[in-house]
Amino acid sequence: MERRSFGKLFGVGVTGAATPSIAGAHSASAPWATAGKGAPTGGDVSAEETEAGAGSSFGPLKQIRAGELNVGYAEAGPAHGPVVLLLHGWPYDIHSFEAATPLLTAHGYRVIVPYLRGYGTTTFLSPKTPRNGEQAAVATDVIALMDALHIDRAVIGGFDWGGRTADIIAAQWSERCKALVSMGGYLILNQKALRQPAPPAKEYPFWYAYYFCTDRGELGLKEYRHDLAKLVWHTASPTWHFSDATFDRTAKAFDNPDYVPVVISNYRWRLELAPTDPRYADLEARLAEGPAIRVPTVGLDGELDPFTPSGGDSSYRDKYTGPYVHRTLKGIGHNVPQEAPAAFAQAVLEADRMSRG
Repeated sequence: MERRSFGKLFGVGVTGAATPSIAGAHSASAPWATAGKGAPTGGDVSAEETEAGAGSSFGPLKQIRAGELNVGYAEAGPAHGPVVLLLHGWPYDIHSFEAATPLLTAHGYRVIVPYLRGYGTTTFLSPKTPRNGEQAAVATDVIALMDALHIDRAVIGGFDWGGRTADIIAAQWSERCKALVSMGGYLILNQKALRQPAPPAKEYPFWYAYYFCTDRGELGLKEYRHDLAKLVWHTASPTWHFSDATFDRTAKAFDNPDYVPVVISNYRWRLELAPTDPRYADLEARLAEGPAIRVPTVGLDGELDPFTPSGGDSSYRDKYTGPYVHRTLKGIGHNVPQEAPAAFAQAVLEADRMSRG
């Protein structure tokens, strides 16, 4: 779950911008139909496509050595199609993008959805590598994955940890990010800014961040990882009526042996209770400056997401200096791509169109 700063957290962000239309001219003949190997169709996500993608499942996962990881990932769509890279958060996994993926492959995109470090089938190559969850480590993993897959540029979308990672890549490796779909605002962290307390009502949703800073919390995450995650799902997405089967499918990703140390590292690092890895010190110093994002961006917020800052995008609008639009999705919580897959897929199409002028 995301903590852009403890001073900009709780409250419902609503803007007057309309949700993009999902009425369009293109429909998929099957859940994993594609538009061929040429350029994306460029149309909108249709109602037929949304219905076709609703029950889709990822096929067999792939694995590739990338940086210090063996990364597990789902891939769909034409092998030579323009790439869309989708990044999940905590406590979620690749299935957040399961329904949106066929909506994108139907428009000719090659979609890559990796498990982040500590999740699912992604493992460390060496037992000696620190199980570090700081923001720079996760972002560097994704660049290594792009290199391993020979992906020069991609439209990148993410939420929560994945949203932060997408923001970092857009800011620090802009040549690798064709366009951005960023959910929940500008998420790049500044540890010094996080030292400042916020009113209790704004601190309250992040109870687990403080819990994880204790030995008791680390043990609690280890013993109750599934129960804890399900509680977060309910509170972060109050209108999302997910089934036990939907949750259980994702919860398998938390059985990764590196899950607990990576999650604990992530939240303790934010509060300066875990050290910055010297290998990432220079990058973290640049990120602490709050770099601007110049790539074309579609920003999405869930109206009911307790972590969306009040005032829509007013608190971070100046961080996006390139082509930019922002929308708030009514009745949607934190897990935007799984709660509103058509609106998310539409945002990807729009961001890509913005990149082409």
